[in-house]
Amino acid sequence: MNLPNKITLTRMILIPIMILMVMLEPITKVNNVVFNLNLGELLFAVIFVIASFTDFLDGYLARKNNQVTTFGKFLDPIADKLLVTTAMLYLISIGRVGWALVVIVIAREFIVTTIRLLAVEGGKVIAASVYGKLKMIATVIALVVLLFNDFGLNAIVGDILFYVAVLLTLLSGIDYFWKNRKLVFESI
Repeated sequence: MNLPNKITLTRMILIPIMILMVMLEPITKVNNVVFNLNLGELLFAVIFVIASFTDFLDGYLARKNNQVTTFGKFLDPIADKLLVTTAMLYLISIGRVGWALVVIVIAREFIVTTIRLLAVEGGKVIAASVYGKLKMIATVIALVVLLFNDFGLNAIVGDILFYVAVLLTLLSGIDYFWKNRKLVFESI
């Protein structure tokens, strides 16, 4: 297994560690560490930032060192979906984002994953599109701002960024579907 794929797997391993940070009572009892976050919330947010950075790093190293693999093309988006979904579900649990917007994001992820699986059955791998990458960048920025309680700014900043991320999520989902509509309709 090459280094970029190991980095992707590391991102997946960080997800349960993030969850653990907000579940361990001794950690969550250390209140108001920064931006009105308890220690568990802060560690969740910091680990999310680190895990999100690995998304950039694994892709960069894979392209730079000519180590792009089918396994990596398939696993990387799954790791992204798990990371983002975990953060969004956490934000729902603390009342920071509405569930309806998260349902839109998760529905898009299921649709795109289904399209990818159909492609795999046909012997193809669909790499992330430009819209998909923009969506991921916007989503990570919005989630970082929300996880860090808007860095002490007005709460509307995180909300606006999240709405932009959801809009890009919809656009990228439409793009994936449109570009692969023949594949989808042939499989029905």
